[in-house]
Amino acid sequence: MRWIPAYVGLGSNLDQPRSQVERALGALAELPGSRLLLRSRLYGSRPFGPVPQPDYVNAVAGLLTTLDADAFFAALRALEPRLGRTPSRERWGPRAIDLDLLVFGAECRDAGDLLLPHPGIVERNFVLYPLADIAPDLTIPGRGRVRELAARVSPEGIWTLEADPTRP
Repeated sequence: MRWIPAYVGLGSNLDQPRSQVERALGALAELPGSRLLLRSRLYGSRPFGPVPQPDYVNAVAGLLTTLDADAFFAALRALEPRLGRTPSRERWGPRAIDLDLLVFGAECRDAGDLLLPHPGIVERNFVLYPLADIAPDLTIPGRGRVRELAARVSPEGIWTLEADPTRP
């Protein structure tokens, strides 16, 4: 059995966002063939994109999984509606929960529904700052080291909601 590291971005700005993210972290810990090892602090952030909406709560989780990338991604997609996500009518619109597969081992993909690493990772402080909490020395395939990438994005529009990271 081979364990592969996977990093998942979590975000919510509807229906008590902080509770939504905490509930999603708990659900990630229950994924079959997977172990939740790390979680970042919770961050508040301004919405990304053109749609007017409330601020977000964001976090990143670090897991080990025996699933392949497609099965892990499918498990995340299946989890979202169980956690209250409804189909979005607007790109970058408000949502109860959003789970994004950011990095899956050293895998790189540039076709289909699953793009790895996540294409927006290097420009989004609400992804890089929480990821730096738990994996500052992680090298994102084809992009660089998390610590260095996080240092390149502005802290504008993001703030911590917790003083210290917790670990499951």
